Amino acid sequence: MGKLTLTTFLSLDGVMQAPGGPQEDTSGGFRYGGWTVPYADEGMGEFMTEVFDRAGAFLLGRRTYEIFAGHWPRYTDPSDPIASRLNGLPKYVPSTTLKEPAWAGTTVLDGEHLQADVTRVKDKLDGELQVHGSGALAQWLLARDLVDELNLLVFPVFLGAGRRLFPTGGLPTACEVVASRTTSTGTAIHTYRPTGRATFGSFA
Repeated sequence: MGKLTLTTFLSLDGVMQAPGGPQEDTSGGFRYGGWTVPYADEGMGEFMTEVFDRAGAFLLGRRTYEIFAGHWPRYTDPSDPIASRLNGLPKYVPSTTLKEPAWAGTTVLDGEHLQADVTRVKDKLDGELQVHGSGALAQWLLARDLVDELNLLVFPVFLGAGRRLFPTGGLPTACEVVASRTTSTGTAIHTYRPTGRATFGSFA
């Protein structure tokens, strides 16, 4: 049985929108796309290679899927650790409007039985069912306790605007730290495993 992992880039104030380029996602008037680029370094690349090495399949939100599908099929080098897996492994996309995806290996999940479908896909894998970015989908999965591990890459910048991973009203959830490291440019990379509902106390 596999596990479902979420990997996402975050600013210090929790923004995950458009980390890779100015035009990646300008919804809501977001003007700060590409905020991770000044911090990309060898340590970040090494970590992402490790993540993709564990992939058995991908579960992507519609917007992230379209961004990936417009980029990665152009890279066909079988030695590329990210492109080879994104192009070669199964991809699942929850959508009611995506009917004939052109990216090879894509299966559309209609959303009516999404929780059961996600569990079914995960259970038949040997590796990880990986979610990358995919903000709305990530929030939906977290609200249903479907995420087994979170890889959060926290960059040393705050933006003051943009879509955040953890919304107001989310489930209070405790986690244990599985691993952590810091790259040469100051990006803090933490892997967390949810352990149940958060508990509360008093120092009084």
